Amino acid sequence: MARVSEAKNPGATVLAGLYVILDPSVCPDRPLLDVLKVSATAGATIFQYRNKTASMKASYTEALSLRKAAHELGVLFIVNDRCDLALAVNADGVHLGQEDLPLHLARKVMGPAKLIGISTHRPEQVMSATADGPNYLGFGPIFLPGSKADHDPVVGIEGLKSIRRLTTLPVFAIGGITADRADEVVRAGADGVAVISAILKAPDISRAVTDFVSRISSPTSPGS
Repeated sequence: MARVSEAKNPGATVLAGLYVILDPSVCPDRPLLDVLKVSATAGATIFQYRNKTASMKASYTEALSLRKAAHELGVLFIVNDRCDLALAVNADGVHLGQEDLPLHLARKVMGPAKLIGISTHRPEQVMSATADGPNYLGFGPIFLPGSKADHDPVVGIEGLKSIRRLTTLPVFAIGGITADRADEVVRAGADGVAVISAILKAPDISRAVTDFVSRISSPTSPGS
């Protein structure tokens, strides 16, 4: 499994595999802590906590319990948007959108030993983000997202292939990716797959994660 919470050199951390985004609005009746534990045990390596509606206090309480579980299970724990929350719970890093704090300022806040990911949706954003030097990129939506109505235009497999040559950073593809298309996405050049609904809404989370992990791990010849 990817590890680490106390990593001194975030650049040395292997960033690949299944990246699960924990958003309570997607499946309110399913405890995020249970999702993390089951998913990590089944092979997911990176988790992101995303909560757009809760108060800071409520988010802190929830994120802290998730962070502790992630640490115990040896998986990475990232906080969406909020550098302050990420630092408060000693998360492994923060994931920023295009409208969030600029990377150079986020790095000053987070320090050198934390991971920073950037969401990108177009080639020019990929090039700009790469020049700024984050630890990884999110790119998409590859397909029509199942958990977000106000999404950027769908880029498709060809869009993913087209940006792979623009960056040497790890790329996590996101947006409507199901297990049966995960291998196709990895062959197009993604280092990993970020998912929300496909895991949070799965009837059997462990089986869903196992299916994703096996398909992500099997392809060869990325970009073919």
